[in-house]
Amino acid sequence: MTHNLNQALVTASLRAYLQGLQESGVDGIPASLAGISPATAVEIPPDTPPEPDSPAATQAPQAVAPPVVERESLEIIRSDLGECQRCKLGATRTHLVFGTGNPRARLVFAGEGPGRDEDLQGEPFVGEAGQVLNRIITAMGLKREDVYICNLVKCRPPGNRDPEADEIAACSTFLLRQLRSINPEVIVALGKFAAQTLLATKEPISRLRGTFGEFHGIPLMPTFHPSYLLRNRGNSAPFWEVWDDMTKVLLLLKLPVPEKSRKR
Repeated sequence: MTHNLNQALVTASLRAYLQGLQESGVDGIPASLAGISPATAVEIPPDTPPEPDSPAATQAPQAVAPPVVERESLEIIRSDLGECQRCKLGATRTHLVFGTGNPRARLVFAGEGPGRDEDLQGEPFVGEAGQVLNRIITAMGLKREDVYICNLVKCRPPGNRDPEADEIAACSTFLLRQLRSINPEVIVALGKFAAQTLLATKEPISRLRGTFGEFHGIPLMPTFHPSYLLRNRGNSAPFWEVWDDMTKVLLLLKLPVPEKSRKR
């Protein structure tokens, strides 16, 4: 399954990269990459200096401004997603859960998929786990509207099971487009499944958390899922491990780290 997930992400990455080239005004590829041999390629002679008295010799050189490439808006991406039926999750969902928050957020939180409350309300992390995430964000000195929150897949898997390879493949292009649009400085992967998928690894979350990885050039911090913290309410250790992870995120963002008193 991991191989299929990696292949899906690579395919989606290539699509996103080619789309980026097209948006930048690139409408062709070098002859060497197109399979044209050097013998058949057209040679362009070197520029020859203009005659001293010619108009070209007396005209001041003009600077050519690079093309301005605008970010694709989240509204356009959501519109392209439509009432998605690209995988089997489309037939069982109540609402599609796209994402919420600041479209220019420096920090993105990404989980694996919507749960029951999210499916009913059409917004990510609004149930009990969402309340825990809100407390984490507040403890960081931020507000929910300061960050962006989304999931790997946009529709709830039945029974809250992990998303399957074809479901991630169907959503991966839209996730990549979201991240390209937001252009965050840091991603926090919430939970084992999101972290393993984005980092293309089978390492357990207990080993992944606390150390930055990378997803498409963006630093990625794996940490425990808020639902894991709910299941361990009587044990404060996981909460402090998450706080240690968020401290590293704040330091990378060059934001102040609020003082926290650890009760023994």
